[in-house]
Amino acid sequence: MEFSGKTIIILSQQDWGKMFISKHHYALALSRMGNDVYYINGPNRTEEYKSGEVRIAETNFPNLYSVTHKLYYPLIIKHKAEWLHKMLLKKHISNILNAIGKKVDLVWSFDISNTMALSAFPEDTLKIYMPVDNPTTKSGIKAADTADLILSVTNEILEQYSQYNTKRVFLNHGVLSDFISDDSVINESHNIKVGLSGNFLRKDIDWHTLTDIITSHKDIEFNFWGAIDARNANLADDFKPNPAIEKVMAMDNVVIHGAVDPFTLAHELKKMDMFLICYDINKDHSKGTNYHKVLEYLATGKVVVSNNITTYSELPGLVEMPVERNNTKLPELFSKVLSQLQAYNSNEKREYRIAYARSHTYQSNINKVAQLLTSAQAS
Repeated sequence: MEFSGKTIIILSQQDWGKMFISKHHYALALSRMGNDVYYINGPNRTEEYKSGEVRIAETNFPNLYSVTHKLYYPLIIKHKAEWLHKMLLKKHISNILNAIGKKVDLVWSFDISNTMALSAFPEDTLKIYMPVDNPTTKSGIKAADTADLILSVTNEILEQYSQYNTKRVFLNHGVLSDFISDDSVINESHNIKVGLSGNFLRKDIDWHTLTDIITSHKDIEFNFWGAIDARNANLADDFKPNPAIEKVMAMDNVVIHGAVDPFTLAHELKKMDMFLICYDINKDHSKGTNYHKVLEYLATGKVVVSNNITTYSELPGLVEMPVERNNTKLPELFSKVLSQLQAYNSNEKREYRIAYARSHTYQSNINKVAQLLTSAQAS
């Protein structure tokens, strides 16, 4: 299958907005390749929309549209009478397809809630299911029903779909080409800058360890890009105020940049000297198996210090991490890397990290998927 001139639907639990994660990046990359891409947000629950209403809006990118819709029946039916939800959903999906007004060639689902089930789409439409987070419910497994191809960023997640005869393939996270630089920026100031990005409203951030690291290095500047206010976050779920966030954000050596678009982020990350990732893997959606931000950091060439990430545990030189599946030794590791920063950011090491990131651009990943789909169709 060639990804050009196609009409493609992206299904996601995370709405379209300023902050991008994997599904947003894939939508953008597919549109840049000459496809018409419709990003279908999760069902709207506000009073602004009438039951069954579908609105298609242009985004800031050519050929890329955001689809907001409201179910014409209560969503609770999905949990109380799944058989009825499946039946009603087919009609709702039909309404969305009518609003799009053209034949859809591919549906690419990241929806592990299975609210917008692949099985509700026409049988003659190609379907990809790509869980990038650990499926914690039966719905997350059932979401693979009728998929022609199952992809994931971790082998641990793929193993949970062994009941399906569908081809299952590991495909690492991608990185937007804008993040990659041949001339990695060297910070000329005397102030060392550490970068952190993402959704800081997540419940799996290890704020205790993060606070320890920041307070132990008051001469280091820690830069945060991402959501810290649920009111302005398209990736916020059921957020509850966390005093730990306020404590960290108020520290003198912390700089808050807020949520920014991916192009601004790509530019700003290149100014950093090193990066820090600090999740509690016991609470983590992906159980410390992989994060899309890793490639964005590697694309700058600068050293990355992180909690243990299984996907990179056998790839020495890319991510500095404790062997242990906890963060007890993470502050010590951070201090060690900081004390030898010049060596960790040598030309050779920077070039190695950038080369790895370059081999995992979203366009490169999409080309791999095209080959997999061609193979799946042939069989």
